[in-house]
Amino acid sequence: MKTNQLTGLLSPFTLHLLSFTLMLMLLCCSCTDNSVPLERSWEPVWADEFETSGALDAAKWTYDTGYGPNNDGWGNSEMQIYTANPENIAVEDGVLKITAIKNGDGGYTSARIKTHGLFDWTYGRFEARIKLPYGPGLWPAFWMLGADIDSNPWPGCGEIDIMEGKGGEPNVVYSALHGPPGYSVTGGYGFQNARFDTGYHIFAVEWTENCIDFFVDSTLYNRITPNDLTGEWVFNRPFFIILNLAVGGTFPGYPVGDTPFPQTMHVDYVRVYKEIN
Repeated sequence: MKTNQLTGLLSPFTLHLLSFTLMLMLLCCSCTDNSVPLERSWEPVWADEFETSGALDAAKWTYDTGYGPNNDGWGNSEMQIYTANPENIAVEDGVLKITAIKNGDGGYTSARIKTHGLFDWTYGRFEARIKLPYGPGLWPAFWMLGADIDSNPWPGCGEIDIMEGKGGEPNVVYSALHGPPGYSVTGGYGFQNARFDTGYHIFAVEWTENCIDFFVDSTLYNRITPNDLTGEWVFNRPFFIILNLAVGGTFPGYPVGDTPFPQTMHVDYVRVYKEIN
């Protein structure tokens, strides 16, 4: 039926109702409403379910080791040395375990892994199901960096922090975007009567050309668009995934006398999806 034939059959009230309904549908499919998740369909493109006990899958992950490329605590005054040792990182019983250890000399070791050079992706849904560690001075994170970081150093490459935790605040997690010339746009999500170290939760972003939504489980709690930035929107290129557990640093502060060690970040899976148009 042609449009002019349709409108001739409908009353003015019905036409107004249809117009209003269409307007609501368009709003729900845009990034203008910060409380409404967008309606999308997803198709998996990459995952690690951590089903094989032992070492990581070398086709999916590589290790960052040491005290940072400039020997400066990874640019954040972190205290740990990252290793690839089994006591710091291993797959057991279907779970990736990243463990921070306090050594007898008062130093710390932990682990940091990435998909750089093996897998990167532009847009889609990135999610991980994680149980966080507890203790002041611990800094678990699930995040991404621009794949061009070697030729375009931070902050030019961009950074998407899907989840960052402060071990001394077990009921709160944070998210952020970082980019040139050095801006930081952040958000946070907290429980009143629950904690992130007592059970698993799904941390995710849904990333499109002009919008990044941050989720805890099914709750959208932070939406960032180019209008929210004070600098360049660089989130239109491939990014790779990072998982790590830091000790100390400018974000969480530093361990105290009763910070319990060892502490483990448990990762049930990491999954990436593309949107089906």
